[in-house]
Amino acid sequence: MPDAATAAAAAYEAAKDRPFPDDVFGAPQLSWAVVGCGVVANQMAESLALAGRRLYGVANRTREKAVAFAARHGVERVYDTVEELYADPEVDAIYITTPHNTHIRYLRGALAAGKHVLCEKSITLNSAELDEARALAERSGAVLMDATTILHMPLYRELLRRARSGEFGRMNLAQVSFGSYKEYGDLTNRFYNIDLAGGAMLDIGVYALSIMRLFMEGQPTEVVSLGNLAATGVDEAGGIVCRNPEGQLGVVSLTLHSKQPKRAVLSFDRCYVEVAEYPRADEATIVWTEDGRRESVSCGEEAYALCYEVADLEAAVAGDAEKRALLDYAADVMELMDRLRADWGVVYPEER
Repeated sequence: MPDAATAAAAAYEAAKDRPFPDDVFGAPQLSWAVVGCGVVANQMAESLALAGRRLYGVANRTREKAVAFAARHGVERVYDTVEELYADPEVDAIYITTPHNTHIRYLRGALAAGKHVLCEKSITLNSAELDEARALAERSGAVLMDATTILHMPLYRELLRRARSGEFGRMNLAQVSFGSYKEYGDLTNRFYNIDLAGGAMLDIGVYALSIMRLFMEGQPTEVVSLGNLAATGVDEAGGIVCRNPEGQLGVVSLTLHSKQPKRAVLSFDRCYVEVAEYPRADEATIVWTEDGRRESVSCGEEAYALCYEVADLEAAVAGDAEKRALLDYAADVMELMDRLRADWGVVYPEER
């Protein structure tokens, strides 16, 4: 099974010669800049290129990398500092793609400048930082949005529409797994490095908890778990069981040192919904309880995953209340991640 970056590259390659759908972007187009120019920033530039769009500007800690990024993707402006980016009146929105523990620093500057922000997962280290960022956005009139793909893929919008219509019956159980194999050889890499906010929870757990929470009626209030820590003090693996006041259960397994399927199974009275490779999924299978019939559902396309994020922020800026409310799900997920890390004793240097 290919890793996420390889899968994304294959999806872009397959989509590049097809006409871009005319139903992705509906709100007025904003002028975008990006902070950071790593893997996901390159994916954003490539995804937007499928739509015939380009990033306007880029800022990065190492200017040489920003210059190379701009040349590769046709970006017009390279900023010497993020402060220069914040001050540019030509920039409407900023996409933050730097390591987790740096997000709040860039959120403070961007939101104080009145820029709308799409911030990569995990949007902040903890709920206190997210509360601060939300307050800054409210004061400046800017829109803040979490870039976790689960919140933006059209497949989930369609499945939620059908679930909320009552077609599936009551959701009783969400079973979600995510496993990657990351070598122990270099414990200074971002996956195991506590100084870079490493660990399974913020890197992959955010996806699992997001899909679970999205289909639950309310936030889980009862949580039991076990977590294994790597030698560096970050969480390497975890098993989680939780329940909300409505009696819906979530069962989540995570690991950074073993492969397991990225699979979500959402069990309702009348069916169960199975989603493979769920972070950027565009297909699901519904198995109906009554007769075992299997129904395939396709909606959206993996290659446009980051375009959907941009489209949702632009819609939120234009006044779409449903898109603005996506941040409430992100806040619930952050609260769960805080609770789990506290139970496991995972504390980042910034939190001490």
